[in-house]
Amino acid sequence: MKKIYVEQIRERDLVEGTFLVADKIMAMAKNGKPYMTLRLADRTGDVEGRIWDRVDEYNGRFEKNDFVQIRAKASVYLGKMQLIIQDLTPVPEDHVDLGDYLPVSDRSTEQMQGDFRAKVDNLQDPHLKRLMQAFMADHQFFHRYSIAPAAKAMHHVFLGGLLEHSLAVADLAEDIGRRYPGLNVDLLVVGALLHDIGKVTELSYDRAFDYTDEGKLLGHIVIGVEMVEDKIRAIDDFPARLAVHVKHMLLSHHGQYEYGSPKRPKTLEAVILNYLDDLDSKINGVRTHIAKDPDRGGPWTSYHRLYDRYFYKEPVGGSGPVVTAPPAVSQPPAPVKAPAVPARGKKEEKPRRGHFGFTLGEQLSGKNLDLFSASDEEKE
Repeated sequence: MKKIYVEQIRERDLVEGTFLVADKIMAMAKNGKPYMTLRLADRTGDVEGRIWDRVDEYNGRFEKNDFVQIRAKASVYLGKMQLIIQDLTPVPEDHVDLGDYLPVSDRSTEQMQGDFRAKVDNLQDPHLKRLMQAFMADHQFFHRYSIAPAAKAMHHVFLGGLLEHSLAVADLAEDIGRRYPGLNVDLLVVGALLHDIGKVTELSYDRAFDYTDEGKLLGHIVIGVEMVEDKIRAIDDFPARLAVHVKHMLLSHHGQYEYGSPKRPKTLEAVILNYLDDLDSKINGVRTHIAKDPDRGGPWTSYHRLYDRYFYKEPVGGSGPVVTAPPAVSQPPAPVKAPAVPARGKKEEKPRRGHFGFTLGEQLSGKNLDLFSASDEEKE
């Protein structure tokens, strides 16, 4: 039985336990000596491991996706837990319980599959209902759809994550449909349930979560559209116009070209799906970051590089004092540079910020807000 899980590791712990090697990278330090970085995982999460000594010897002992028994010292570096590995031994697969090493949704597969079937039963459009019934009747697909993660690292990174995320987006779609009249709610719900189906092929999830060759070469959006097209072709008299709208939901759900979307949303339902997908994924990502954050003795999480910020992790409310900033020691390291002096005759450029850090006004500044303008089509 596994003795210690990632979520139980605390700073200065002496860790002795078995983990799955989710990633393995060899690198060279500035002094010319090799070192190894590992991502060690179990069902509760993952933690970085470093090997500084006897690197060549350990390198020949194991590969990525192997199980290893380690002895290591835990420390927090730049706000993240890290294990300095002192000894490592490979462990045969028949000596471990795979259920200890892959994270799983808190919701049961049977419950989520029941919710999926209920949403399909509630569809009023007969063509969309037949399309969804065709996916449910494909038992191999429905099994993989029910156990796949929603991503490799961003959000819902656990078995069953894809189905949990899709159902959450579909729930939000139904809420939106009750608030805004005139929407094709059936199309919106179907888009929510199908928008990420290509991930059943894009991702591998037998051991560590990773990308398949098809995933790297095609991506889940293209794969998903092909899957929808195959099912539609097998349905007699499926309206061609409706088929285009269903596929547009998948093709545009990432919203922008720079986020891997082949098309931008050009129907109201596609616009809504893009925002609901982004909303649910970000909520899960922030919640996961808060839950995994090491015990820092304060109300603020470590710095999140993707979201470019810290998060206040204590419940908001009550009459206690409000903490206005994280401790100074938690600031990410940054080189100190003298302010640049603009050349004569040139305006000083303002620093650029990531997309997630822009205000809504800054994002919309100078943009054409007509979603259906002809000029938008000409660009594509």
